[in-house]
Amino acid sequence: MIEQDVIERVLGSALRTGGDFAEVFAEDRRGTAASLEDARVEQMASGRERGAGIRVVSGETTGFAHTADLSEAGLLAAASAAAAAARHGGGGVRKVALAPAGSDRGAVEVLPETVPKDSKVALLRRADEAARSAGAAIRQVSATYADSRRQILVANSDGVLVTDDQVRTRFGVSCVAAGDTGLQTGRESLGATVGFELFDAHDVDDLARRAASRALAKLAARPAPSGTLPVVIKQGSGGILFHEACGHGLEADHIVKELSVFAHRVGEQVASPLVTLVDDGTMGSEWGAFGVDDEGHPAKRNVLIDQGVLTDYMWDYLRARKEGRESSGNGRRETYQHLPMVRMTNTFLLGGAEDPEEIVRQTPHGVFVAQLGGGQVNTATGDFTFGATEAYLIEDGEITEALRDTNLIGNGPEILGLIDAVGNDFAMGSPGTCGKQGQGVPVGTGQPTLRVSALTVGGTSR
Repeated sequence: MIEQDVIERVLGSALRTGGDFAEVFAEDRRGTAASLEDARVEQMASGRERGAGIRVVSGETTGFAHTADLSEAGLLAAASAAAAAARHGGGGVRKVALAPAGSDRGAVEVLPETVPKDSKVALLRRADEAARSAGAAIRQVSATYADSRRQILVANSDGVLVTDDQVRTRFGVSCVAAGDTGLQTGRESLGATVGFELFDAHDVDDLARRAASRALAKLAARPAPSGTLPVVIKQGSGGILFHEACGHGLEADHIVKELSVFAHRVGEQVASPLVTLVDDGTMGSEWGAFGVDDEGHPAKRNVLIDQGVLTDYMWDYLRARKEGRESSGNGRRETYQHLPMVRMTNTFLLGGAEDPEEIVRQTPHGVFVAQLGGGQVNTATGDFTFGATEAYLIEDGEITEALRDTNLIGNGPEILGLIDAVGNDFAMGSPGTCGKQGQGVPVGTGQPTLRVSALTVGGTSR
């Protein structure tokens, strides 16, 4: 996107007023989104965006400017603005020597931008037909397709010059079924950091039928129980709970600001010995995977909790630099118009040794959660609330009646200590977007089937 000699001059200019650190982040992003509602294509849009953000750090002050003008003049203007914001004054020129490098991620087989739009719309129509064929009670079907290609370049005054090419493809189906209990919904989605070959490995017809089956099953659902009960969470479906309930609390910006219940607890037992929590940006084609983070550092596999013991936090470059340690590869930003911050990638609990069916059999009475919806957490206290969008009653060690949508309420650190069974059936869940301070980035979550011995279920039945 930008010639190396131009980058070197821009970084030198950014440091002219005495900055400690300067960075250029350039991005070329393109994508397509399409949606179908009630058998009609409601949206088919493509777009492209290019630009660069320049960050200059002087002491404890950070200056940042961004521009859509990637000419040398445009970049120098942004560098001047960022430097002025970081520190007023003058003196000297610092020469920057860059060492070019690239990421080692595998090549995409079929770039989505090369696929005709008709082929993408055909997937939507197939999904609509498959969902409606599941039963006459299916009244509404929505299907969405999206792809993106994000090419980035990161260079900084420490000599880093690296590029990455990130391609993601995603598909989702939502169904509404109507019956005596009113309207019930079912959703399924899939996505990966791959190209259009995603649909060689996954059948959108099957995806649509699963979404429809979820909605249909809930037509006969009874009200969920209320109170504190054992809760078994199906493989893959509950990773979002741990992303929210403890993942955010392990991000270094919350730690240094004393806004996390996990601050100053490295080396302590913070969870059941059955819990090993990992954040891994190198995880193949998972939704949160990449070659380098948005500060130019290689993606890494970071063990955060090892057999219940807190081992580390997630770090971006600037906070790690202040602590005299390396970045953990968790510096991420939504676009070139944003500053990077500490963010998760693919966050998950490792599998255990127990048979998932045996976990259910050993639960006399409780709730089996097959799918979690959205939630919220207070990182300072760890308190959370999550929606369970597909759940069933467990009676005498067997999964029985379907339950209406309900909430799970608890405290992250407490829940980590109450995990008393972990299955051997690890799986990643659906692709997600994590929001933080107004920025959204793609993330993955996952976990094996597990049991929390006591979790508050916010149902209406006793």
